[in-house]
Amino acid sequence: MAAMDVNPDAKSLEEAFFAEENARLLVQLRKKSAQEERRAALREVVQIQDEAYLDHLMELGVGPETILALSLVPLMAVAWADGKLDERERLAVLKAAGQKGVAPDSPGHELLENWLTRAPAPELFEVWKRYIGSIWGTFTEQQRHEMRVNLMDWMTGVAEAAGGFLGLTSKISASERAILDEVEALLPDA
Repeated sequence: MAAMDVNPDAKSLEEAFFAEENARLLVQLRKKSAQEERRAALREVVQIQDEAYLDHLMELGVGPETILALSLVPLMAVAWADGKLDERERLAVLKAAGQKGVAPDSPGHELLENWLTRAPAPELFEVWKRYIGSIWGTFTEQQRHEMRVNLMDWMTGVAEAAGGFLGLTSKISASERAILDEVEALLPDA
C-alpha cells in the first residue's frame, strides 16, 4: 500500500492549532513574568517578605504606586496640618519616604517634592481615608497591627519634627494631633 498523502487541510489545522497554543503559552509566560516583576516591586516597597500578605495585596489590585500613596498621603496630611511645612517636617517626610524605597531620582520622589513645595488638595486625604477604610478589614489582625504601628510611628515622627517652643509646649500641634487621632480611629487594631 502506498504511503498516504497528508491532507493539506489537516496540516493547516495542525499548524493553526499549535500556533494558537504557542501564542496562548507565550501570553501565559508574559503574564507570569509581569506578575513576578510586580511582586518584586511590591516587596521592595512594603519591605515585607510574607508571601501571603503580598498575594493579598495583589488580589486587591494594590501595586507599588498604591502602597506609596497609602504611606505618603497621611504623612503629607500631618505635615501640612497647620497650613505650613517646617523644614524639619520636610526632612522627616523625606526620611520616611526613603525608608519606603522612594529613590531620589524616581517619579514618586518628584511627586513628593511637589507636595513638599505646595500642599496637596484636601480631597487627596479624603480619598485616602475612603480607600484605606474600604480595604482595612481585609487584612489579618497581625497585618493591621503592623501597618497601623508603622504608619502612626511615621506620622508621629513628622508631627514631632517641628517640635514645641523651647521645649515648653507639646511637640505636636493641635491640628497635627487632630490628624493623628483621625487616622488612629480609622485604623482599629482589632
